[in-house]
Amino acid sequence: MKVLFIGGTGNISTPSSRLAVARGMNLYLLNRGKAKVEIEGAHSIIGDINKPEELTELKKHEWDVVVNWIAFTPDDIERDIDLFKGKTKQYIFISSASCYQTPLSYPVITESTPLHNNLWDYSQGKIQCEDRLQKAYREEGFPITIVRPSLTYDTVIPIALGGFDKFNTAQRILDGKEIIVHGDGTSLWTVTHSDDFAKGFVGLLGLQTAIGHAFHITSDEVLTWNMIYKILADALGKEAKVVHIASDFICKVEPSFTGTLLADKAESVLFDNTKIKTFVPGFKATIPFSEGIKRTVKWLKDNPEHQNIDAETEAKIENVLKAYKGL
Repeated sequence: MKVLFIGGTGNISTPSSRLAVARGMNLYLLNRGKAKVEIEGAHSIIGDINKPEELTELKKHEWDVVVNWIAFTPDDIERDIDLFKGKTKQYIFISSASCYQTPLSYPVITESTPLHNNLWDYSQGKIQCEDRLQKAYREEGFPITIVRPSLTYDTVIPIALGGFDKFNTAQRILDGKEIIVHGDGTSLWTVTHSDDFAKGFVGLLGLQTAIGHAFHITSDEVLTWNMIYKILADALGKEAKVVHIASDFICKVEPSFTGTLLADKAESVLFDNTKIKTFVPGFKATIPFSEGIKRTVKWLKDNPEHQNIDAETEAKIENVLKAYKGL
């Protein structure tokens, strides 16, 4: 299959790129060439998808599959429909599980769970993208598949505050400083390694029965947030000094945390992966967080330039702790 990834060298997409090549797909990566990630066996098209008038090389091709890993707004979708209508047999949009109903009226999430999240602009943008694609599918036959990752990690730390592309909370654990865990830490969550995500995702490439459908792809491992932070601390070889603070309080003191907390991680979430397992037989996530986070920590140790200590985030964490203690 001839496959185009728009992006393809990020935290989630890199393992999918490598697996697609390993499975014999003729993979092209369209990006600006700034990432220092090499996907051996993939073809490179250097360009900016936001400047389609400059993409002369891209316009020469037709595709079996186009995947956009970096679309966030309806304008991005309009551009892609214009670029790829009649030129691809399948267009896959990377959405987000944060689009699901918030707060949930029923705790088990399936692909039919309503999309409704008014607390986070990011999620609202993704929902609007999905709406436009569904319209294009219904009215024009544009061959869409929608994929909704949840908290997926490889080169990032999947926690609620001071993590992901930031090393703040990890460094605080290493330094013996207090860290914040939202609520009492007993709500449930699922984190998924990008290598596991790739197994389900690559199985959807070129799958004509997936046209018109949406899927989430997550691990079946369910952990409390207390366990997630303990496992992270264990991987760092330290004990975490946890301070439990209510999500509402955190976001009142620092409203910028609202998206990642109240709009996403403040309540228990359980994902039902029956659909992806039905369409991609044999898909199973096999990397427990206790193993996956050790890989991430090792990668960060080997690539210290990615240990990003963000001064603004650090100040916000300290501000919440001081406010909570009444200092």
